[in-house]
Amino acid sequence: MRLAFDHQIFCLQKAGGISRYFCKLLEQLAQLDQTTGAFAPIYRNQYLQHVSKQSVHGHKIADYPRYLADFAVTLNGYLGRQRLKAWRPDLVHETYFSAIKSGPINRPSVLTVFDMIPELGLDGVLPTQAQLKSTNKYRAVSRADHVVCISEQTRQDLMRLFNVSAEKISTIHLGCDQDPMVNPTPTPVQADGRLAFGSFESKPFLLYVGLRQGYKNFSALLESISSSSQLKNTCDLVAFGGGPFSAAELALISQLKFSTNQIRQVSGDDFVLAELYRHASAFIYPSLYEGFGLPPLEAMLYKCPVVSSNTSAMPEVLGGAAEFFDPRQQESIARAIEQVVFSNERRQELIDKGTQRVKRLTWRNCAERHLSLYQSLSAKQAPKI
Repeated sequence: MRLAFDHQIFCLQKAGGISRYFCKLLEQLAQLDQTTGAFAPIYRNQYLQHVSKQSVHGHKIADYPRYLADFAVTLNGYLGRQRLKAWRPDLVHETYFSAIKSGPINRPSVLTVFDMIPELGLDGVLPTQAQLKSTNKYRAVSRADHVVCISEQTRQDLMRLFNVSAEKISTIHLGCDQDPMVNPTPTPVQADGRLAFGSFESKPFLLYVGLRQGYKNFSALLESISSSSQLKNTCDLVAFGGGPFSAAELALISQLKFSTNQIRQVSGDDFVLAELYRHASAFIYPSLYEGFGLPPLEAMLYKCPVVSSNTSAMPEVLGGAAEFFDPRQQESIARAIEQVVFSNERRQELIDKGTQRVKRLTWRNCAERHLSLYQSLSAKQAPKI
């Protein structure tokens, strides 16, 4: 098949989970002997530049000038759609939410929905039904021939909030494969597993990854660790990514009387994150809602035991390979972390189960399920002559 991916996410994102997903699909579909094309004439995404040049119809630049960013995305859309249509694809997978169809009108289109966080009001504002229907996301879902959801949780939310029929949606889990790369720079982790960021070394540490605001529930994690004298006296907490701590976060850390440098924010690339996964006593995921949740699976890849909230898609994605807790109960969070950190037997059990779990959720499996869907849609909607 000739499978086209439009410009959107490769121009909107320099890096991020959505663009990584589409680049993994491009790579895996090509290995499945499909002809793939990503049509982003002037893109800024760092992952796309590593996809085979035969699949990429465009050129990489470092970034768009800030005052021209919106214009650059619009121009990419205009040029990309012309080139995509001239390529004569069998199917088009749109990479984000647009009111305008990217491919020819006589070719099927597929759209992926990752979560319904804005629609559920989890970013702070609960939209009205009229506001939902006015969004590009609603228009794109309504226009698409088929929608992929990355978890059954997201599928159920989409059907309920956008009134989409079950037959129009398929659930396909994401993949998580360890990239075969070697860190070319010295790591911030010593041979005995202690961190050496700056001028200090750490005790055993818990790891948190990503943004921390709102439904991500980071403040509840801090309060839970503080409530446990065992955890507070034994473990540090490293928050990777998400930017420096805010004034409110620093005030909470001080209020909870953590020792100097016990709670630390660290930035870096994938190599730094891999080392943190390898050496953490446990990875903690306190989020109130996730459409899928890749970080826990990444932790499992690096044999880091996972302690996770039991809400939304987390039990579905992680199966029995995590220690679960109620993210709204401080005692539940602390107890779950204690049961893993202070039990070598439980830690090893979760490491073993995690290793088996990620073998079932690979990018190859993800791509094969997408290809099966593409073939089915193409057979149902043959091009008009």
